Amino acid sequence: MKKNSVRALTEGAIMVAAAQILGYLVLYRLPWGGSVCLSMLPIMIYAHRWGVKNGLLAGLVFGLLQYIGDNGIAISWVSMLGDYLVAFGVLGLSGVCHGKKNGLFVGSLVGGVARFLVHYVVGATVWGEYMPETFFGMTMTTPWFYSLLYNASYMVPSIALCLLVEALLWKPMNRYLTGADLAA
Repeated sequence: MKKNSVRALTEGAIMVAAAQILGYLVLYRLPWGGSVCLSMLPIMIYAHRWGVKNGLLAGLVFGLLQYIGDNGIAISWVSMLGDYLVAFGVLGLSGVCHGKKNGLFVGSLVGGVARFLVHYVVGATVWGEYMPETFFGMTMTTPWFYSLLYNASYMVPSIALCLLVEALLWKPMNRYLTGADLAA
């Protein structure tokens, strides 16, 4: 048991570091935060391998590093907690399908959607007062619609990109991705 907890902690630290590095390789970045990149991927894989509890902790640490190391954008302590600690923390929900067929993909979708929902609510309730008159050529009338468009514009491509990379890694790294190597 002790061997596995040391291994989980070590692997968690490596995955958080990998996520932080991938966070710097951005395809595009929005002006008020949010970007399309693969930074969620290591946390999703880690959560699937080690479960929700370890995944939540890794996501929380990653969120803190994102805020500190990536010059996080926050207008209040609520947006800092919501957009960083909670939003990245819920990536740990990617472990809900651990051990299930296609669990990595379903779990990654769960974790990604959970992160989107946190950003969506924080965007509408905290950032809503900064809503522009128009966004993507559409007139904005409600902060809920603006937050939906804004957050979906980077979260949907990021989730799709993570799922694509997981699919590409599935055949050569199946044993590692599913955590089957932990039983050995």
